[in-house]
Amino acid sequence: MGLIIVPPVAGGLIGYFTNEIAIKMLFRPYNPLYIGQRRVPFTPGLIPRNQANLAQRVADTIMGSLLTPEELQKIARRLLERERVKAAISWLLKSSINQIGESKEERSAQVLGSILRDLFSESLPRLIKVLSRREDFLEEQINQIFDQVLIDFQFSDAQAKQLSDWVVDVVLPPNRIRQIIIDLLTDRNIQIIDETFREKSSGTYWLVANLFGLRNTLNRLRAFCLDEKETANARIQELVVTLEFRSRLRNWLQSLSLQNLPVSTVRQLRATTRESIQSYLQQRGSDLFQSLGNSIDWDEVAVLIIKRLQSSESVDQSLDVISEELSLILERYLEEELEQIITKVIPILSIDDVIINRVNATSPEELETNVNAIVKNELQAIVNLGGILGFLVGTFQAVYFYFT
Repeated sequence: MGLIIVPPVAGGLIGYFTNEIAIKMLFRPYNPLYIGQRRVPFTPGLIPRNQANLAQRVADTIMGSLLTPEELQKIARRLLERERVKAAISWLLKSSINQIGESKEERSAQVLGSILRDLFSESLPRLIKVLSRREDFLEEQINQIFDQVLIDFQFSDAQAKQLSDWVVDVVLPPNRIRQIIIDLLTDRNIQIIDETFREKSSGTYWLVANLFGLRNTLNRLRAFCLDEKETANARIQELVVTLEFRSRLRNWLQSLSLQNLPVSTVRQLRATTRESIQSYLQQRGSDLFQSLGNSIDWDEVAVLIIKRLQSSESVDQSLDVISEELSLILERYLEEELEQIITKVIPILSIDDVIINRVNATSPEELETNVNAIVKNELQAIVNLGGILGFLVGTFQAVYFYFT
């Protein structure tokens, strides 16, 4: 009876524990064991003993069959789809603008301010100086401004009133008018006026001019303005009010328009205006823009520009357009150059070296843990299969013993 029971049981136990020990010996012992100066056979385990070769084989397998240049190109194409690239570029541009506003506003403003200062104080004056030598410099632009702005310009009632008040109160106050009369009525001018009036008048005016003349009247007027300043100013002020000079000047300014002039006069005025502007820019344009550029605080302007850009909807919309265009350009470029790029990238990345170093840097304990986590069920099945095969062999042996 013992010959029938013992072989299957013994075979099953031997097959089970033999496979268990064989699997353990793949990893253990982790370090070599020595008896004196001699290393104990089968130490360390198979995988720790051949870890360098294993790392090389893993790298060769992955690079030879998994991460081939063709597979890397497919991966790159999936990663660099237009929508992904567009979203990445848009995010990068928006993040850059936000980063400028959050942590680098002062430095960015200084850089932008330096650019604007150089542009308007140095580059633009030199450009104006060069371009102003051309005969048609700004000809079309000046004519367009004249035709679209100046020719249709007309003072509103408020503007005409403000300008007429300024002329009456500031430009031509009574004291200024009195001084103009004094400066005009010199002895020579009085003589010319008197003689001209005598020679050119006729009829009743000739009789008055030759009998009474204007010399005495004009001399008296000048003497009155010189001797009676306050009274003369008061009389002039009364005349300005009585003659409604302020109201008349306002009405005249409102009616003032280039459209009321003859066409030939308007054309001549446009040509004169253009030539005057061109001549001024040719002679003093560079100095004008340079002094203008030096008078502006470009750092403050740069700060305002940066803040405006951060809150501008137009910038956000333009970033989307720029992202779209850049993604299209990158897509067309990759269609032509992706194969060459991947060929150059593989040696740079040194993926095989990374795999080898990572495997070599992994301890035998970690290798055993990782392998068991992946194929734990399969390894246990092998152990169980060893026990089953041992049991079957023992059963056949017991049957053989029974019949013999």
